[in-house]
Amino acid sequence: MEIDYRLTSPIQLDVQLRVEGLTVLLGVNGAGKTSILRAIAGLIPADGTPYGGVPVQRRPIGYLPQHYALFPHLDAMENVAFALHQRPRPERERRAAALLESLGVSHCSARRPSEMSGGEKQRVALARALAREPELLLLDEPLSAVDGSARREIVDWLTGTISRLAIPALVVTHDPMLARAASRVAILSRGRVVQQGPRDDVFLAPGSVDAALLLDFGTILYGHHREGDRDLVRTPIGDLTLTGPGSRGNARASGFHCAIATSAAWIISEDADAPHAGAIALRTSATLLRAAGDSIATVQVRGHELRGLLSPELIARRAGPGEAVTLVVMSQGVRLLE
Repeated sequence: MEIDYRLTSPIQLDVQLRVEGLTVLLGVNGAGKTSILRAIAGLIPADGTPYGGVPVQRRPIGYLPQHYALFPHLDAMENVAFALHQRPRPERERRAAALLESLGVSHCSARRPSEMSGGEKQRVALARALAREPELLLLDEPLSAVDGSARREIVDWLTGTISRLAIPALVVTHDPMLARAASRVAILSRGRVVQQGPRDDVFLAPGSVDAALLLDFGTILYGHHREGDRDLVRTPIGDLTLTGPGSRGNARASGFHCAIATSAAWIISEDADAPHAGAIALRTSATLLRAAGDSIATVQVRGHELRGLLSPELIARRAGPGEAVTLVVMSQGVRLLE
């Protein structure tokens, strides 16, 4: 499905993108992601296709807002049946029960939202969105209300469910974890889609610094080629040897931005071996600064801060700030950008 929408309020946007299977639109907070969904759903004024000029109640869309918007005074069955209010009551109840059963939350039929977990509320809200038999699903930040321990489970369930339903779904988020499970990824920046395509194509070749940051390239450095050697890049943290596929990105000039994926920067003990097979772009001494969650941390190298993955050994012994460590950068996680 081709989406083409323009709006001037509450933010100026001109967005064209293709939705196939599970498509994720990545953008920072405030980029206008929710506004695009609301425009497609007909909830705010906008010009565009499809559905332009169609009244909101007649648009064949299932919309799952960020905090689900379940009616607090209704139980799960009543929330889902509400979307079918124009049908006879027995039919509403049969359809609602079948949807709750298909999404694995039939046990919540008589529970109100306050009696459900975050994951259960999300499934009930999706059942309500599906009740109208939509031809397009719109999901706003589906991981925002889910804690860290349940995020992977929700991603797996969500992608599996959308695949099984065979309904195109547009999901907006700032979370690259969800984008890694998508069929297609689009990047929203400065009011427009600056890059889109199959997931692997976008992750392997971000087209700009804005795209790289959204795709979890957590470190951006300035670099330039060593004279006469296109495989060696000089950066403020040391010389990077580029041998990974696609690492040269879109850089044509001698000076460029060097983007390093968080997943390709490993923080290990000083005398430890590289974590897995693969070309090593750089191995250098670093100082551990702080951790963000269980596995991601920040280190300092020659006055510059870099994000990377903590090795299991450092996690197990609770390595703390100020500890001397080693940073290993894998060349397959390096991209050069104009």
